[in-house]
Amino acid sequence: MAAPNAFLLIPVENQVRELDAKLLLACVAARRGLSSYIGSKRDVDDRIASFPRSIYIAKSLLHGHRKLFRTARQLGHEIVAWDEDSLVHLPAETYYSRRLSPVSIACVSQLFAWGEDNAELWRRYPKMPPQIPIHVTGNPRNDLLRTEIQPYYQDEVDGIRRDHGEFILVNTNFNHVNSFSPIRRLFLSSAASDAAPTPGRASRGMSREYAEGLRNHKQSIFEHFQEMIPALEAEFPDQTIVVRPHPVESHEVYDRIAQKCKRVRVSNQGNVVPWLMACKAVVLNGCTTSVEAYAMGVPAISYRAAVNETYDDDFYRLPNRLSHQCFDFNELCQTIGNILAGKLGAADGAERNAVAVHHLAAMDGPLACERIVDVVEKMAARLPMAPKPALTDRIAGWCSANKRLVWRRSKSRDAGEHKSMEHHRKKNPAISDADLHRRLKKFQELLGAGGDIGLERMNADIFRIAG
Repeated sequence: MAAPNAFLLIPVENQVRELDAKLLLACVAARRGLSSYIGSKRDVDDRIASFPRSIYIAKSLLHGHRKLFRTARQLGHEIVAWDEDSLVHLPAETYYSRRLSPVSIACVSQLFAWGEDNAELWRRYPKMPPQIPIHVTGNPRNDLLRTEIQPYYQDEVDGIRRDHGEFILVNTNFNHVNSFSPIRRLFLSSAASDAAPTPGRASRGMSREYAEGLRNHKQSIFEHFQEMIPALEAEFPDQTIVVRPHPVESHEVYDRIAQKCKRVRVSNQGNVVPWLMACKAVVLNGCTTSVEAYAMGVPAISYRAAVNETYDDDFYRLPNRLSHQCFDFNELCQTIGNILAGKLGAADGAERNAVAVHHLAAMDGPLACERIVDVVEKMAARLPMAPKPALTDRIAGWCSANKRLVWRRSKSRDAGEHKSMEHHRKKNPAISDADLHRRLKKFQELLGAGGDIGLERMNADIFRIAG
């Protein structure tokens, strides 16, 4: 049993993608006596000096986190981490320069890998500190795909089917060229037609040549998808076509398409899992959702009307291998037709299963959340007795944290800025106490016997969850 004054800090950067999985983690932790503060990453990070000594669960190891991590350590917090984007990842050298910072990693005590592929990727990193344990636990998002947890979404599945009837899901992944915040794209458009485009945030860590090639490839696929969506509506008159954009994509182009169609709808509501459970098939390209669909036994089709082996056989190799692949619209329609007729199911086979097992741990046995809590529970028991940082470090951490808070608040007023409140609310809309209570109750029921779990709102975007 963990010490009663040990806490977890669980920041949520993108509510649609992360909240349910992290609530499940907090629920498992609470059943072991660990209290958690969970809320928007923006608010948790800005108030890092206000929390009792805790274990901060980071979702990435970016260079941009180095100051926060250093401040958290100065304040006496421990940091553990996984990388949300290391399941479907860039080539190793590009991934290292883009996703890993030696300064950030030096502040981390434990690492949690999606699977053996992720662990091997980290082990090969030349600047990985040898003393940091890498635990192959799986990711809390894995747990939502498991048959024993899927009933959590049944009410949502029923509602989706009532609203949309039978439907084909089109899951898009074009944030690199269609982000609602232009600075998050690979390149920014230039006002001067003859000027070279300025690199955007998405190109960080990539060579210009690699980023330009990726932009061109993604733009080509994006254009094929825009043509495909209304064509699918015409080809399958008994099916609704539901377009689900990437969480940070602009919906504008899809809304324009839907306005010209009768049975095309655009929705980014909720987690992707209930949409996968409710659909007849999902069409995508280079998307983690194809891995999730494979794990759930949902027919997934990679529509590869544009092919570039540099990216498709490296960056997008995993999602392509775990789905049916179609290279033109006629092949796509034939494959969907076979699925709707019951002649074809989800992509399967021993080779695909071996690939999936290598990349995804905890698809059976203990949940990924349980495996992670096994590690942090031991840390939490030791943390209250561990020596505190020197007073000078704590003062420096407090000053750094409050300087950050003032700076972030000034940025929040800049409309269109990627740190603005407008941008924040797109990724983290307000959520009610009743909604969170409902979600926690469902998880408790699925996990079985256990004590009551309390929920307390600390401010607009942070909640405390305790057993």
